[in-house]
Amino acid sequence: MQTLTEQKKALRKRINAVLKALPKEYRAEASERIQEQVLCSEAYRNAESIFLYLAMPTEPDTRAILTRAIEDGKQVYVPKCISKTEMLAVRLRSTEQLKTGMYGILEPVDCSETLGDKTPDLILVPCVSASADGRRLGHGAGYYDRFLKGNEQRTVCLCFARALSDDIPMDENDVYMHRVVSD
Repeated sequence: MQTLTEQKKALRKRINAVLKALPKEYRAEASERIQEQVLCSEAYRNAESIFLYLAMPTEPDTRAILTRAIEDGKQVYVPKCISKTEMLAVRLRSTEQLKTGMYGILEPVDCSETLGDKTPDLILVPCVSASADGRRLGHGAGYYDRFLKGNEQRTVCLCFARALSDDIPMDENDVYMHRVVSD
């Protein structure tokens, strides 16, 4: 019988293969539909501050949300990995402040303004896979589970429909998502 860690690893491997095989056209269209749902949501409209990830190629894109949130005058925060176990939420005022960082992901250059102890009104979370009931399979480093503890009610996980799964194993360190948005 597989351990929980082995189950997650096997599911991650299976879903990652699906994600890597997705046609560019599907990714673009699905990302557009996902972003539109977020931008039209009451949670987005009511949020003064937003934390959102900057997508890797296998994740739903968030650039339209990022650009619109800055244009709408919202306080926008993005992740900055500072070690193998910790990330900061750094204020971003312009997309010009981004460069490729750890793991090949865009990150802010200037990290002087962070979220600190504040909690953003809306937190957009990436995944490898998610279930309709809010279970999330991340990339395995635990950055988001540590970051999100205590803020579950503000979380929205963005997931391609073709990566949704009902068999995501969870343990006490995993954080359930308040909502999952897919195409």
